[in-house]
Amino acid sequence: MEGLHLTADCFDCRCDPTLLYEENRLSELVRDHTKQAGLTIVGEKFHAFTHQDGSAAGVTGTLLLAESHVAIHTWPERQAVTLDVYVCNFENDNSAKARDIVDRLIAVFQPQHVSRQELQRGLAPSNEVAQAVEYLSPYTTMQTQIGEVLAEVQSPYQLIQIADTPEFGKIMRIDGAMMTSEKDEFYYHEALVHPAAISHGNPKNALIIGGGDGGSTEELLKYRSIQNITLCEIDEQVIALSRQHLATIHQNAFDSPKVSIIHTDGFAFIQENQENGHELYDLILLDLTDPIAPNGNNLSESCMSEEFFRACYVRLNNGGAIVLHLGSEFYHQARHQTTLDRLQIVFDIVSPYSVFIPLYGAMWGMAIASKSHAILATTDPKLLDQATIRDRLEAQGISQLQFYSVARHASLFPS
Repeated sequence: MEGLHLTADCFDCRCDPTLLYEENRLSELVRDHTKQAGLTIVGEKFHAFTHQDGSAAGVTGTLLLAESHVAIHTWPERQAVTLDVYVCNFENDNSAKARDIVDRLIAVFQPQHVSRQELQRGLAPSNEVAQAVEYLSPYTTMQTQIGEVLAEVQSPYQLIQIADTPEFGKIMRIDGAMMTSEKDEFYYHEALVHPAAISHGNPKNALIIGGGDGGSTEELLKYRSIQNITLCEIDEQVIALSRQHLATIHQNAFDSPKVSIIHTDGFAFIQENQENGHELYDLILLDLTDPIAPNGNNLSESCMSEEFFRACYVRLNNGGAIVLHLGSEFYHQARHQTTLDRLQIVFDIVSPYSVFIPLYGAMWGMAIASKSHAILATTDPKLLDQATIRDRLEAQGISQLQFYSVARHASLFPS
């Protein structure tokens, strides 16, 4: 009875369109890949639907397996596919085969966005408490106990969950990865915002890409000099759930008259601005999910490319900077170094630093990448002296921060 149940919701599929409505092609495809994955077919049923005018619609199909089943549903008009695979692991562990068939089919349909879920089924009830797990690598996880799940929404882009925990308060997870918590959010948000903002000294116009929990917006609004913040969050549901459940993080920052919220892809927004000659920014904050989530979703990957960084450079005022997280230098070595290499190709000053994030269970790399035609002590985070940092904090009316301070800046960027 014990088994693994996998689902995948595939959006904006770029495959040959006929695969989504030709029953024979689709059934042959699913059979072939199921056999190649090592699963045993014992029966099948596929049915092609038609619209009222007789034109082809989607297809629903199921393969009966000795191990359990593979099911597929297509929506050609939406370029969407849903996959459902369940395998029994009672006598043999078929989990790898199940993941293989899902991976194979996703590769064929070429979706631009995927939401994947895994559920262990058939386990006897126990007294074990539920755990939220952060996958730092294939070999290491950080987990914390969770209580009530307060909200769970599958948006067109990702699965968003809000849960209560005894140690971190309310947490937000996206596609199974930890995003933020009430109790430790200041480590991340203060580290993301203040080193760059103080190094700039007088930020007036800022763009945040991502940041749907509102924490980075709330930190930026502490600056007297800030006049406009554009919050570019592709997923409306992230902001909606944050408004409802995470007020202790955003402090109603979404409602500030200085904040404009748009829901679009960050890369597309930057490119549009570049082409149309729109406004320049003093700060661009990339407050994004991990480029590769545990379920394979790569929603943020395009915003870590050299092409994107070049587009950001064009949209910055001289002396402006982008700020982003790099992941863990230990657990994500390749991504961490590759991102730094790309930044150093594009920007004039690149200043990496690290912050321990309790919710993530690791030292988390960040970087400030500045646009400056000369390395100036007024803008380079590494060259700021403590008196200058103190003066700038006082001039901006910023005090009583929980993480960032004059001494902390000096420790993040030792001269």
